[in-house]
Amino acid sequence: MAIKYFRILDKLPSYIKPLGLGNNTFPKHWLTEKNGENISHLNKHFGEATGFYWILKNKLKNKHENDWIGSCQYRRLWLNKLYEKKQKLSYNSLYSNLLNPNNEIFSKCDSILLQPTIFKKETVHEQFNKIYGKNIIDDCINFLEKKDKEKFKNYLNTNKLSICNMFIAKTYFFRNYCENLFPWLNKCLEYCNKNNIFNDKNIRLPIFLTERYTSYWFSENVNTKYLSFARLGNFFLSNNINKFINPIKIPFTFRMYPTLHDY
Repeated sequence: MAIKYFRILDKLPSYIKPLGLGNNTFPKHWLTEKNGENISHLNKHFGEATGFYWILKNKLKNKHENDWIGSCQYRRLWLNKLYEKKQKLSYNSLYSNLLNPNNEIFSKCDSILLQPTIFKKETVHEQFNKIYGKNIIDDCINFLEKKDKEKFKNYLNTNKLSICNMFIAKTYFFRNYCENLFPWLNKCLEYCNKNNIFNDKNIRLPIFLTERYTSYWFSENVNTKYLSFARLGNFFLSNNINKFINPIKIPFTFRMYPTLHDY
């Protein structure tokens, strides 16, 4: 998913399909959420969740319940393994270490999340309050169905968060997740508008709430495994560089990965 065109996404393996979000113009060979039933006008608040909605409404109808579908971001790509340390001595390319559909992990679970970030001195709840403001997530928890409220509260009092709303899941669970997410997310949107808290970094508050909910929902409701990811820098994303080469295919480029966060 991307909000503008990056050439590098045309150079990824064919099973990774670029999806343009928001109001920018994208090449004809890209998928774009403006084609089909969409909520693209909410992208500034919902971020990648508008992409989830587009997939739900336009792509799942032709999928078998056990087919796999998921998302990554233009800057963040799935890796083929779970790593505890950066591969500083690797001679391989980043491209050769991207997640492959033949990975045996798909036979062992029903969904995949990013390797959790571990907060050493605070809970997920405390970290959210520190960054986005107190009481917001507590108020929004009240919009959940009763069965989810206490479980989500319990999750927020842990110290593990799978960031970025990146997941891969069987079609059945993708649909089920969306059907639980969007009624709650729409109420969160109303809350943010009513309380006039869409300002500065909080313009995307609904997607930051979603980030916590996604990590909770899959870990709580689905047989979930984890994989690491790579975060591409400006060199890899440069459209000028990518006119001539595919930098993620260069040897040695995997030695700086995976992306690991230390909190």
